[in-house]
Amino acid sequence: MPLKRHLDSGRITVRTVNPAELTAGEFSHIVREAVTAGEARVVVIDSLNGFLDSVPDEQFLTLHLRELLTYLDGRGVATLTVVTQHGLVPDVSHAAVDVSYLADAVVLLRYFETEGRVRQAISVFKKRSGRHERTIRELIMSDRGLEVGPPLAEIAGVLTGATFQGGARAP
Repeated sequence: MPLKRHLDSGRITVRTVNPAELTAGEFSHIVREAVTAGEARVVVIDSLNGFLDSVPDEQFLTLHLRELLTYLDGRGVATLTVVTQHGLVPDVSHAAVDVSYLADAVVLLRYFETEGRVRQAISVFKKRSGRHERTIRELIMSDRGLEVGPPLAEIAGVLTGATFQGGARAP
């Protein structure tokens, strides 16, 4: 995608936000302004970890986030949120915040190791309405763009980090 051209034309706006300098309420106001004044149709929040840092209590984080996402949904805005994993193989039971119940769809990107290389996997973890594919596939980012490979049928444990290949433990 010719991102620079779209940035130069104003069709895409990127704003860096420092959570130490902005409250969750101030951030929500900026996003609402982008929708009402700037007529944004897609909002990407990368990442929710910064939003979490701006709200000391997780309970208030989910309230702020629910209010913002409800507003954006009511305005017909597609919203993508990113939550950064901590560590190469994170423990999902100890995630910094779980707001997946607010999402209509959750796409999971994970790292895995096989054949001496670190690779990436993609899977649809949740889709609120309708069926979705439940396979885990390799995600390849190259000069040609994004490629989604065939299902990782010979590898087990990609989501947990305890990887097994072909029914036997990977060395």
